[in-house]
Amino acid sequence: MSDLSLPFMAGSNTVEEQRARWERKRSRTAKELLETEHKYLEQLDLVVTFFVKILKAKGTLKPAVLETIFGPLESIYSASHVLLLHLERGNLGPGLENFSQNLELYGHYAENLEQANKTLTEQLRKNKSFRRFKKLQETRPQFQGRKLEDLLPLPLQRLHQYKHFFRDLLENTSPDSAEYQRLAKAVKSVSEVSRWVQDIIRKRENSLQLLRVQKLLKGQKTQVLTPGRWYIREGWLLVVPSKGEELKRRMFFLFSDIFIATKPCHPLHPLNSNKLACQAVYPLHQCVVDKVFGHTQSQGGLLSLSFPHKTLLLMSSDQQDINDWYRSLTAAVRQLKA
Repeated sequence: MSDLSLPFMAGSNTVEEQRARWERKRSRTAKELLETEHKYLEQLDLVVTFFVKILKAKGTLKPAVLETIFGPLESIYSASHVLLLHLERGNLGPGLENFSQNLELYGHYAENLEQANKTLTEQLRKNKSFRRFKKLQETRPQFQGRKLEDLLPLPLQRLHQYKHFFRDLLENTSPDSAEYQRLAKAVKSVSEVSRWVQDIIRKRENSLQLLRVQKLLKGQKTQVLTPGRWYIREGWLLVVPSKGEELKRRMFFLFSDIFIATKPCHPLHPLNSNKLACQAVYPLHQCVVDKVFGHTQSQGGLLSLSFPHKTLLLMSSDQQDINDWYRSLTAAVRQLKA
């Protein structure tokens, strides 16, 4: 054998080794996807068999109420059942490509979940026969102590797992293979639906934060709950007065468009002892943020917030805290002016 052929053979071996590594990782991921899909389907089956189908037959809940609580869960179950059949036969590419056409169901399920939980709570409170039925079903040995409330979020947890499984499969599939394009489509679909679901969750969490702050404030004069407003952060800061008065400790709330200054109500107030009184609402689109000191590794720092008719000097003895406030404020103002 000539020496000239050795580098070529070494290169061929390297390519073959890489393909073998891909195949091993791909097989492991496919096996794990199959095993976890089995388990996921078993859990969905508990809800579909012992709740949805029996409740439909018994008429314990009105059809509209049943639809609100369970949403497209039966369709999600059917789609996963078909996927499982493909996985068991080793039809990875066609199976995932077909399944990705049903991923929108997960987005609709996420949109409905908040209302589903509210309706479930309401029915448990006022519908005695449903309350008894639910308790009885949950005592079945198949449930292993799990409640319906534990099982309803499963599709969203599974969607997150799909995203990682599909990506791992794509990364360990040769771009030259016939399955690569099919897997790429599945990854694109699951990524789009994941972003959709994350956006739903983010908006829901933001609404809860706005509602929480609204309830913290005394009275209804300051409207926190406004469409398009995003909660950013809150915390205690010291206000440096313009004249030689004492520093005042105040609670501040930063939103995407406003900055609210509050102080605690009197602890002996009969109604508002745990609430905060709004002192001022500053519009961020008119704000200029400067760091007066806190640039070096000193103790704490001082921020200047300039508005058309007011300048706020805010201080903290914690330098990390003042730096975080500076970053949050400047980012919010920049975003608003963009």
